[in-house]
Amino acid sequence: MGLVSKTVYDGGCHVIGVIPKALMRSEVACKTVGELRVVTDMHERKAEMARHADAFIALPGGYGTLEELLEMTTWSQLGIHDKRVGLLNVDGYYDALLALFDKGVEEGFIKPSSRHIILSATSAKEVLCKMEDFEPIHEKVASRQSWEIEKLGYRTENPDGQCITKGSY
Repeated sequence: MGLVSKTVYDGGCHVIGVIPKALMRSEVACKTVGELRVVTDMHERKAEMARHADAFIALPGGYGTLEELLEMTTWSQLGIHDKRVGLLNVDGYYDALLALFDKGVEEGFIKPSSRHIILSATSAKEVLCKMEDFEPIHEKVASRQSWEIEKLGYRTENPDGQCITKGSY
């Protein structure tokens, strides 16, 4: 990601890097570009990145990339965010993963409308065009507002008169 960050920064754009404190030693070996935010853990990292991102694009990567891709996809399905999620499928790197998603639809584990959350293309230009044209068509589990209210600790009563956190029943 260092090369991507440097290229974006050199192109005149603002870059925000987010890293858990525990990974600082092993991951930040050279001078950073742009703004670097240090957080306590990976959960906080993803939340911080999601707050600042307009969209998400996964380049070919390892377990961490896959985990973040799937979490952002899940957050979209749940209604936590309505941002676009894309895959830059260079040289067919993600073909097997996309086939797994299609198998999930075929077997009934993924709703067909939710399969369309992840946009895939073989070039950066194509994935950006798809993301610009994307209109969500999947059914969200809960509205973004309900997730935000729960995060703020807003409490209400359920039909039985018990005090609960909004969105938990």
